[in-house]
Amino acid sequence: MVNEESFKKLVSHAKEYGYVFPSSEIYDGLSAVYDYGQYGVELKNNIKKYWWDSMVLVHENIVGLDSAIFMHPEVWKASGHVTQFNDPLIDNKDSKKRYRADSLIEDYLQKIVGKIDKEITKAAKRFGDDFDEETFRKTNPRVQANLKKREEINSRFIKALEDEDLPGIRQLIIDCDIADPVSGSRNWTEVRKFNLMFETKLGSVSEEANTIYLRPETAQGIFVNYLNVQKSGRMRIPFGIAQVGKAFRNEIVARQFLFRMREFEQMEMQFFVKPGDEIKWFEYWKEERMKWHLAMGINPDFYRFHEHDKLAHYANAAFDIEFKFPIGFKEIEGIHSRTDFDLSQHQKFSGKKLQYFDPLSKESYTPYVVETSIGLDRTFLAVLSNAYTEEKVPDANGNLEERIVLRIPAPLAPIKAAILPLVRKDGLDEKARRIIDNIKFDFNCQYDEKDSIGRRYRRQDAIGTPFCITVDHQTMEDDTVTIRYRDSMKQNRVPTANLNNIIIKETNIRSLLEKGVEGV
Repeated sequence: MVNEESFKKLVSHAKEYGYVFPSSEIYDGLSAVYDYGQYGVELKNNIKKYWWDSMVLVHENIVGLDSAIFMHPEVWKASGHVTQFNDPLIDNKDSKKRYRADSLIEDYLQKIVGKIDKEITKAAKRFGDDFDEETFRKTNPRVQANLKKREEINSRFIKALEDEDLPGIRQLIIDCDIADPVSGSRNWTEVRKFNLMFETKLGSVSEEANTIYLRPETAQGIFVNYLNVQKSGRMRIPFGIAQVGKAFRNEIVARQFLFRMREFEQMEMQFFVKPGDEIKWFEYWKEERMKWHLAMGINPDFYRFHEHDKLAHYANAAFDIEFKFPIGFKEIEGIHSRTDFDLSQHQKFSGKKLQYFDPLSKESYTPYVVETSIGLDRTFLAVLSNAYTEEKVPDANGNLEERIVLRIPAPLAPIKAAILPLVRKDGLDEKARRIIDNIKFDFNCQYDEKDSIGRRYRRQDAIGTPFCITVDHQTMEDDTVTIRYRDSMKQNRVPTANLNNIIIKETNIRSLLEKGVEGV
């Protein structure tokens, strides 16, 4: 279920507290392009490190790469992006708004699922512990009618996509009576193709310059470097290459904050395997990637697998991991078995042999590839949206007041600890400075002496700081401080000498990596 109000609050909070700003805002911004603020960049970097370490640090047979954004234009012909990287575009004649036709149909299908879920929720409340969801799905007339309706529409939709039947896609929109979300109008244009790649020129003289593309994905940089990495690293199959990098897509409808942007960042790992072993490894990485997400401590009900109804031309198996954003369940990561399509295509277009010689079996073959591809910006949005919490807590007088807190997993939090002198006198501020000078080499800290201690606590809650350390007059006597825990708001008195160990234990990314390896 979509919660637009919650989503608006999240966007507003992200800007107010230095997480995300509209790009070029003083010039009225640039559509679907965002800048990460002082706390946003820290969270983003921490997510990157968690992912990178989970691949390259934990797995001995996975190495890293950083390929260039600009690539030879033949790369994109080989990959199919020049001819096949298109979205079906449709305009509404009355509102003048432009949409992805497939997104309109997918949203309509999701509404049918929402109706089914609503019926199930009502029945579960009515029958309590006696409720049998499986039997209810099979016997309830309204649920059955909606399931049949969804199946029929989805079958037509998949066939139209596979056949590239643009008139068929438009007819489906008309038959489903899909209206413009803005105006409610049903006055649609024809559906036409729209290539998503940004073009630019490479060369000193415009007339002689070659057309190249801003890469729409990072995977191809891995494939064209497969042989370089394999030979220079003496890698034996199975092995993987991981990369974090920017990608660019000229999205028809870039909306929903960080979810769909024109400039975004991907975290991808391509795992090269022996032909015939790909499904085994596909299942392995499907399980591993879900464990990675769950290790962050987010409610497991917020994640689900979605099997692709229509496989891409290069794949023989594909699942998405979807996350429950305030805008509903949306894709956050894809796990794909890409067969040998990519290496075979680059071998064909480049004329270079990209096969692997197996020293054990004494045979040469083109490796198959299992891919895990996760959106860094979408993961950032998932962590932030899950963390944002509004709650009522007692103030100093016992009255309830509202607290806004970001319950970001401590290892990912931008600021790990805030050092707060109770007052700016009696040497408390100097003592606080000495404490921060001692611990700042181990984790990101912040010093704050402005406003009352209660208001400073609330500010750190809103930033998502896991620990607040208060320096008071007792500190000057026995060298102890009060440490306050963000989530529980409990406070303990501890020696300053113990601060490093206490905070490092809770904020070290190793704790997430160990959970991911062991499973949650």
